[in-house]
Amino acid sequence: MTAVTPRPLRVLTFLHSFEPGGVERVALRLHRAWLAQGVDARLVLGRTDGAMRREWPGLDADVLNSHGLPTAAWETLWMMLRLPGRIRHHRPDVLFCAGNSYTVVAVVMRLVLGKRCPPILAKISNDLTRADLPAVARPFYRLWLRIQGRLLHRVVGMAQPMRAELETLMGVAPDRVAIIDDPALDEAQIAHLEALPRPPHDRAAGRRFLAIGRLAAQKNFPLLLRAFARIARDGDRLTILGEGGARKGLEALARSLGLGVGVGGRVALPGHVNPVSDALLAADALVMSSDYEGVPAVVPEALAAGLPVVSTDCSVSMADLLGHGRFGLLVPVRDEAALAGAMDRITALPFDSTAARAQARRFTVEIAAQSYVVEMQRLVHG
Repeated sequence: MTAVTPRPLRVLTFLHSFEPGGVERVALRLHRAWLAQGVDARLVLGRTDGAMRREWPGLDADVLNSHGLPTAAWETLWMMLRLPGRIRHHRPDVLFCAGNSYTVVAVVMRLVLGKRCPPILAKISNDLTRADLPAVARPFYRLWLRIQGRLLHRVVGMAQPMRAELETLMGVAPDRVAIIDDPALDEAQIAHLEALPRPPHDRAAGRRFLAIGRLAAQKNFPLLLRAFARIARDGDRLTILGEGGARKGLEALARSLGLGVGVGGRVALPGHVNPVSDALLAADALVMSSDYEGVPAVVPEALAAGLPVVSTDCSVSMADLLGHGRFGLLVPVRDEAALAGAMDRITALPFDSTAARAQARRFTVEIAAQSYVVEMQRLVHG
């Protein structure tokens, strides 16, 4: 009797586009790792636009054909309308929801497809407390979290401190929660950053602060610009890598603060840059000014580059990520004076780059991809 070889696990990941974002970059990194591990990984894209497209040459994706109709302005609704048909076509064993911005699509799939919906494993990519929301919106947000907790089959937190949030705020039973450190980078990246020499830089001639992220409200770059303006000395520079709709407002704010933008100014906004290794190695500190985050991938990248971090306390996981003060400074969210003070002190504090790189190695795709497969197998086979 001939033995039947079991079919590889089939996983479908859905993303809007190649527009730069930490959630999308991590999802694509996991997708590539799953393919290398023999998983039948399928990728559905709403459109092929975005600056990250050149980072993934030869990527095989099922693109939702819009026949020339622009879908960027209503991409979530577009995905809701078209994804059910692609799920029926691909017949995945598991539907992978890459982050909070995609959970609404996952919930709609569960409602539309009913019993035909494959089990959903959702990575929770942002802080759930969302203290930045207006008081009137918070009850509705809490209700939305409970709906997700009821309809998503299993949720993954990106660091151990997130477990309590997932169980309490989403109402998810402990056996439906998994913790997998965010795959922010891979071993090759860490080795590359470790091997590259740090360019010589005389801090007496000016400090180099670096921020990385979408130019969007969540990142609160206006706070960063105002904090930098408070402490900027002659020669100090702030570079913000990223692109988004807030660009014009940030440029105007920088000029109004007397910082200047571009050549001759103290602030640089060069847009989306990849890889960011040169920028990390040229900086004296990474700064995060976000109102809320999950486990931002740029922090392990900075630690792998031997760079200290100043951050708002924008996530329940941030203190753990920064080694409870070993690798950087935390300040209250939206506290301009505290952020400025921490930026002013960070370059004078002792920093153990070897220990920082060891911390970064927790967050590699080599570890995470296999852990996700294990969780998916459990979800499928019980």
